[in-house]
Amino acid sequence: MTSLKLVIDTNILISAALSSQGAPARLVRCALAQHRLVFSQPTFDELRTRIYRPKFDRYISLESRERLLHDFNACAHWVDIGEPALYCRDRDDDKFIETALVAQAPYLISGDNDLLQTGELTALKIISAQQALDVLGF
Repeated sequence: MTSLKLVIDTNILISAALSSQGAPARLVRCALAQHRLVFSQPTFDELRTRIYRPKFDRYISLESRERLLHDFNACAHWVDIGEPALYCRDRDDDKFIETALVAQAPYLISGDNDLLQTGELTALKIISAQQALDVLGF
């Protein structure tokens, strides 16, 4: 399979950072090895603010969080987005769809039901981590 641009929602990235087991961690490892993660400034800002929440302190060190953000920033394909259109029920999730559409990414991978229940968009499929593992052959 050729290298694809993939948008992975914050919840999947944080789940992968907190536990090396399970579908999110497998997905992120394989995506980093074989594909390109795509971020826009708003999606990266969400990851940065959420990963530093105190509730994660007992699971991941500050140094590990900083390294993770540095590594994602360094290897990512970056796109600029404007104000996202209205795509799904939770307006805060529209930035992920807009990022994927601007990047022409075929997949947006999420564990968020609001995103997963969004109707199919032209040339973009919104799928779960497990579906991504299956579809991408990981």
